[in-house]
Amino acid sequence: MAQRGESGTGGRRVDLHDLDRSFAEILVSERHPSAAVLPSKDEVGAFVDEVLALFFPQGANDVGATAEELSARLELLRADLSRSLCKVAPREACEDLAGRFAELLPDIYSLLRDDAVSIVAGDPAAESLEEVIAAYPGFVAIVVHRLAHGLHGLSVPILPRLLAEVAHARTGIDIHPGAKVGRSFCIDHGTGVVIGETAIIGDGVKIYQGVTLGALSVAKSAAGKKRHPTIEDRVVIYANATVLGGDTTVGHDSVVGGNVWLTTSVPANSYVYNTSQVRVRSVSDTLAPLDFSI
Repeated sequence: MAQRGESGTGGRRVDLHDLDRSFAEILVSERHPSAAVLPSKDEVGAFVDEVLALFFPQGANDVGATAEELSARLELLRADLSRSLCKVAPREACEDLAGRFAELLPDIYSLLRDDAVSIVAGDPAAESLEEVIAAYPGFVAIVVHRLAHGLHGLSVPILPRLLAEVAHARTGIDIHPGAKVGRSFCIDHGTGVVIGETAIIGDGVKIYQGVTLGALSVAKSAAGKKRHPTIEDRVVIYANATVLGGDTTVGHDSVVGGNVWLTTSVPANSYVYNTSQVRVRSVSDTLAPLDFSI
């Protein structure tokens, strides 16, 4: 058996110390001083937690904080963001970008309050606004998306995608920062939801787990074009439905049923459903003893 420091490869001995050294030199060559050092996942996750604790007392230890104390925390949040921005944007622009993002926070907060209210109103299992804010993964994903979308609108590179990945990792919901989402957005359950970069979602829209708002083609030549669908106001999309294509529009006040595959537009007030049939029969009528069916 080969010892540490040597390995059998077709009868020839290889010094593993030399092999490790050679590989390490390759790795060092890729770590050029000018290479980008991106914000870490922990750093980006901590920023999300800071915002959640600042916006909502359900995630804070200082529920009774004064306006002066919260103002100081806003300044710290802006400073933390500026430091992260300096890892993805020119240093001279970081403070200005952080300030411009801070100006968006009141509107983002207003949108999130409406989102939380819509989730409470749309989910029979939701017992309170506090429960939704503290415990609903769909709400967490919406919070992170609104933050990421704000940075995306300021043309900040990379950081919005890192934020989106925080939400994806925590909730199983993948929303591209470029997607435009209206007021009172509700994601119920949410695991497996995918919303593409150029999707446009109106006000009062509700979607369930496994929904995809995607593109018909993933060709690189389509970059920069409208590839994902438009969902107009007050549409409900049920579990595992797939809506594809930049020219596809689901008209307002429509319902898209579960497991639907939709690649063409439908007018307002439509009900789109899958016609597959489920039949129920007695096991004793259909299966022999010890047989089974999948």
